[in-house]
Amino acid sequence: MGDQKESLRKITHTLAVKNEEISNFICTLKQSLENLEANSNRVQDDLQSEFGSLHAALDEMKENMLTRIKQERASRTYELQNQLSSCSKALESSEELLELANQTLCSSETDGFTQAAKDIKDSVTMAPAFRLSLKAKASDNMSHLMVDFSQEREMLQGLKFLPVPATPEIQVSECQVCDNTATIVWTLPEPDNKIEHYILEHRRTNHEGPPRIREDYPWMVVEGIREMEHTLTGLRFDTRYMTFRVRACNKAVAGEFSEPVTIETHAFTFKLDSSSAHQNLKVDDLSVDWDSSGGKVQEIRKEKNRTNSPLHSPARSALMSPKRAPTARPGRDRFTAESYTVLADTMIDAGQQYWEVKLDRESKAFAVGIALRSLGRFDQLGKSSASWCIHLNNWLQQSLTAKHNNKARTLDCPIPNTIGVYVNYDEGVLSFYNAKTKQLMHTFRTKFQQPVIPAFMVWNGSFSVVTGLQVPSAVQSGQRKNSGTSSSNASLT
Repeated sequence: MGDQKESLRKITHTLAVKNEEISNFICTLKQSLENLEANSNRVQDDLQSEFGSLHAALDEMKENMLTRIKQERASRTYELQNQLSSCSKALESSEELLELANQTLCSSETDGFTQAAKDIKDSVTMAPAFRLSLKAKASDNMSHLMVDFSQEREMLQGLKFLPVPATPEIQVSECQVCDNTATIVWTLPEPDNKIEHYILEHRRTNHEGPPRIREDYPWMVVEGIREMEHTLTGLRFDTRYMTFRVRACNKAVAGEFSEPVTIETHAFTFKLDSSSAHQNLKVDDLSVDWDSSGGKVQEIRKEKNRTNSPLHSPARSALMSPKRAPTARPGRDRFTAESYTVLADTMIDAGQQYWEVKLDRESKAFAVGIALRSLGRFDQLGKSSASWCIHLNNWLQQSLTAKHNNKARTLDCPIPNTIGVYVNYDEGVLSFYNAKTKQLMHTFRTKFQQPVIPAFMVWNGSFSVVTGLQVPSAVQSGQRKNSGTSSSNASLT
């Protein structure tokens, strides 16, 4: 009995689910019928409007052409009527003169004949009939205003409903990613002069190949593109890949999206590791502010209760990459004493990387560079063999120096608002640039024996870091030109 009830419950549940599915489908069909009615009325109204506009255009063209004919006829009528009036008057004058000449010839009087003959001769010489042009000033031919609408008639007879635009195809080989921009190029299967614009959509992704059903990031939309290519500028590639798709739109309808294409947009991304920061540094992912009260006893006690592992820092709350593996330094949790330092949470062990630092130039002291993970908790950047940096000193007098292994070299260059940092791990190169002008400030050349990590120092000031940047073309070009030379002091490498 219990088994039968359980079986019946399952059947009942199955029927209930099926009934709900059918009910939902019925609602969908009803909604589709309503949409069909509304959409049919809309396209019918649009059709009426388009034909009304066409009729109006034809009527306007007809009136313009009729007006042209009337104006041409009136102009020629005026010319011909004036010429006719002149000829009629000349003929009348000539007939009167002819009659006078005949009367003179028939007269038997000899007195005054000579004078009369002379007067008639002078009148004939001056007669209007001899000054007239006997060629019509206007033609009666109006054939130049005839029309032939056979081609237009064929075109009108060929009117059809507007087709859905073809699906574009993104040309991966022609797409480019450089200088934090991405240029996407696409083509159509065949030319279509009805297309008004294109819509490009893009979103970040963490994997190569076709997009997954569910993605962590939404599609970003770019509308109103007139050409078959588009460049996205000012990007920050905080994921390794970007997926793109595009579709064409005419006046009435948008076509299908192209097959999504995933393009690699490799760039170096990291956050600041707050667990490594000095007590007086207030760290917020990618920015740091000086906090003079950060070193109070209660804060120190609070920090002592934390785990020594950077795994628990806010910057590591997300899924870590292999380079963000636990990197706890033995025997301490953070920098202390006068080492007002904070490290990034991501190591560099290969390739070329680039990031930028926006500094507060009013800071009493500031430094940016790289360090080994073995950098001691009391070590200041550039004062040991485990770190390389450029250092801005605003205390007493301003100076900008390159530092390594407690050796310093004064740099004779303007102090920029933003510094670009370039690392070529495999070649052992660390370069600093004016981020705006891409002017080289200093280069260290060495051989890295172990992975390095971005490092920063600030005293009585602040800074922020911009990551997700590609190595600029100007920097890469400059590095190639300077590959055979070194702008660093040998004692600093």
